[in-house]
Order: sequence, then C-alpha cells, then structure tokens
Amino acid sequence: MAAKAQEQSPNRLKKAQDFGVQYAIYLVFVVLILVIAVKEPAFLSLNNFRNILTMSATRIIIAMGMGAILITGGVDLSAGRQVGLAAVLSASMLQNLDYPRRMYPDMPILPLLIPILVAMLACGIFGFLNGFFIAKLKLPAFIATLGSMVAVYGVNSLYFDRPPYGAQPIGGLDRRFSTLGSGYIGVNGLYSIPYIVIIAVVITLITYVLFNKTTYGKNIYAIGGNAEAAKVSGVNVNRTLILVYTIAGVLFGLGGTLEAARTGGATNNYGNGYELDAIAACVVGGVSNLGGIGTVPGIVIGVLIFSVINYGLTFINMSPYWQQIVKGAIIIAAVALDIRKYLKKR
Repeated sequence: MAAKAQEQSPNRLKKAQDFGVQYAIYLVFVVLILVIAVKEPAFLSLNNFRNILTMSATRIIIAMGMGAILITGGVDLSAGRQVGLAAVLSASMLQNLDYPRRMYPDMPILPLLIPILVAMLACGIFGFLNGFFIAKLKLPAFIATLGSMVAVYGVNSLYFDRPPYGAQPIGGLDRRFSTLGSGYIGVNGLYSIPYIVIIAVVITLITYVLFNKTTYGKNIYAIGGNAEAAKVSGVNVNRTLILVYTIAGVLFGLGGTLEAARTGGATNNYGNGYELDAIAACVVGGVSNLGGIGTVPGIVIGVLIFSVINYGLTFINMSPYWQQIVKGAIIIAAVALDIRKYLKKR
C-alpha cells in the first residue's frame, strides 16, 4: 500500500503541474482580481465590471483579428494605424450639422451604417494588401506590415489634414454614433448592458464558430502548425492567408469605428500602439507566437487581464510605472509558459 501511494504521489504532482501550465492564464486572472479586491473591496461591483467590459470591447474585437493572424504564424504591425484610419473616416462623416468645424460642411446626415461600412472597407483593403504581399510576394509578415503601418498612417494624416480646417481633432459627433459607443440597452443601473459590449460578444461568438466549426478555422491552424504540410494536404495557403489578413482588417476597422464612438472623437494618432496591446493580449491568452495554437476564450481573457490591470491598479492608486512593470512581467511569464508547452509537445 505504501509503495502504491508513493507511485501515485508523483503522478498527482505531475497532473497538478500540467493543470497549472494549461490553465495558468485563468488562474492569473482570478488571482489578479482577488489581490485588487483585498486591497480595495469596493472594486467588486457590477458597475466596475461593466466599465471594464466597456473598455475591453473594442480591444477584444481588434484582438480577434490579430489572434487569427498570429495563429497562422504571422503578425500585423499596421493594426493600430488601421484602427486610427477607421476612427477618422467614420467620425468625419458622422458630425452634427450644427458643429462649426465639420470636415464636410455640406454633407447631409448619413445613415449610421454607411460611414461604418466605409471605414471597415478601407481597412479591409489594407488587410487584403497585407495578405497579398505576404502570400503572393512572399514578404515576411513583419516587413510587409511594417511598411503598411507607415503607409496607412501617411494616408490617414493626409486625409485628416484636408481643408477646410486641417489637422483639427474631429468632434461634435452625431448622437446616434456616440450612443453606439457609450449607450446601453436595458434600465439604467445594475441590469444595463452597453451596446458596444453586445457587439463585442457577437463578434466573439462569430470568431469562435469560424475558428472551431469551419474549414477556414481548420486551415489557419494547419498553416500555423506547418504551412508546407498544410499545402500538401490540399489547403490553399495563399488564399487562406489573404482571407485572414482581410478579415482582420475589417475587424480593425470595426474596432476603430467603435473606439471613436466610445471616446467621442478622433485624430490621426488614434490607435497608436494598439497592435502591441493586441499582440500582448493574444500571447498572454495562450496564442502561441510560433503559430498553430490559440483559442477565442483565451484571447478574451488576455484582453480582460490587461483591462483589469489598467482599470483595477488605477482604482487602487498604483503608480502607472508599476503598472507597466506588472504588464511586462505577465507578458514574459506568458511567453515562458508558451515555450514550455511547445517543448513539452515536442
């Protein structure tokens, strides 16, 4: 009996270690919330959680696009600039008629959907070009999207600087547009749900289905695992990569549009650094930087962790400098766990 117990003990320890490695990100999320709650119990309120979800909504949409790209083994450094382009395009076409510095003084009130679709289409085009350069011209994703990042910012700045006012922050947004970013459904109070959160949930569910229930999802995991093997298996690698970057561009466009609606304005510097936040959230959420691994729930948790850091640590008056240290430590730990899981599978 004693010998049998000794044999079971290492097995239990190994299972516990495996469980810890596999679900470390969820444990970190829970621990982070508990630590903040111990420091400031008022943090555990529905209002605070709703604020965190509202802050996270656009980041989740952007991270869904970035997650698909990372799973294929690529990266998109132009994501943040595409977010800025979408914010400026949509906001410039949705200003109040009585706003004194309208970008288009003679433009009539447009249906809300048209500017949103224009912004998403513009970013989708840049996403398509990224995919084309990477798939057809065989450019490294880092180089192709680095060039695209600079080009998109230039295009956005030229548009932003156009007459009659030039380089002025775009404000005075249409109430319908602002409501999309800051309004809610339900009774004002505990049971109200922001529209922007509902949109993020819908995008998350659609992405989950695409990743797990479609040929498209199987193909992106296959390409990330081994592009040559996927090609031999009949996967159209070029077409899939172009589609991945195009869909990601559309999501960046939607995220940028909603960010403009949430904050009530836009400039050409909107979205700066968002690509790094999205990459960090995906990696922390378990998306492998080596490609082929990643889940939608993990991406969502990754985004929420950084939102909790930003909101929660500010809530307990932690210095912004310490917040950056915490973020960096979590990113390094997540990558270390990712590499450990990869080596273990090998």
